Amino acid sequence: MKVNTGYVFDERYLRHDPGTWHPERPDRLRAIQRRVMFSGLINELTLIQPYEAPLEWLTRVHHPDYVERFRQACLKNYTIFQSPDNGICPESYAIARLSAGGILAAGDAIMTGQATNVFCAVRPPGHHAEHAQAMGFCFFNNVAIGARYLQEKYGLERIAIVDWDVHHGNGTQHLFEEDPTVFYISLHEDPSHCYPGTGHRSEKGKGPGLGYTLNFPFPPRSGDWDYLEVLEEEVIPALAAFRPDCLIISAGFDAHANDPLAHMRLSRTGFARMGRVLAFFAQEYCQFRLITVLEGGYNLEVLEDCVEDHIRILQNIFDS
Repeated sequence: MKVNTGYVFDERYLRHDPGTWHPERPDRLRAIQRRVMFSGLINELTLIQPYEAPLEWLTRVHHPDYVERFRQACLKNYTIFQSPDNGICPESYAIARLSAGGILAAGDAIMTGQATNVFCAVRPPGHHAEHAQAMGFCFFNNVAIGARYLQEKYGLERIAIVDWDVHHGNGTQHLFEEDPTVFYISLHEDPSHCYPGTGHRSEKGKGPGLGYTLNFPFPPRSGDWDYLEVLEEEVIPALAAFRPDCLIISAGFDAHANDPLAHMRLSRTGFARMGRVLAFFAQEYCQFRLITVLEGGYNLEVLEDCVEDHIRILQNIFDS
């Protein structure tokens, strides 16, 4: 089987301006796109055009009033929406819809055979966004919207989301903690040391979703082998027992030793090894269905390196 890796990107993602002071800046995607272009990767990828996520899919996970309040805040030229770290500009609402729509387009691509797997270079990120609350640079929960889309549009029964952003994905957990059809697994810095303060091992879901949330908090300065040991010995067996129809990675690269917003010690090699482990899992259990969605990562050189490595792993899974 020939692996055909898709790539979601759009110049419009650069128009979301949260403020000149803000770490989640347009230069993040400029750096990724520059590497994809100059490395020649662009000629080897299937380019996938995102579209603005329709309201009907946004409101599968977000309250309609929240969506409208965000739209109005941008229309009224507000510079902040709901929380001080959620800077906005007049175009932020449309671009946040386009970010969520990038994951919908990725889902379309893998379900119609246009692509085997997809990397989504989108912004703003999404994993902190809750049902009616913007947090942590996030407005719409991209991976959650994508999971519901795959279930309801294409009939996939079980979706797994593995989140290795250094910050716990409180929004994704919040949205699915009572749902046994979406398995959320997060590897992140210990919440007593790192935003947003959630993601303890004791948080395992609620009601019918009990057991379908797993959190693996790491103490500051944890590195490659700490993550890889947990991934191979605990995460992969749990995923194998769940047998998902599709795997989504919330891929933040801010657990890297050189990232300015956390205190971890992952390396470029460590991220590549984690990507390879999960790509192999998707090959064996998910009919190759793997969508990787950019979350955090604020050192531009690290971001360029790690994203290039990850895309090459997706392309060359048979050779890994």
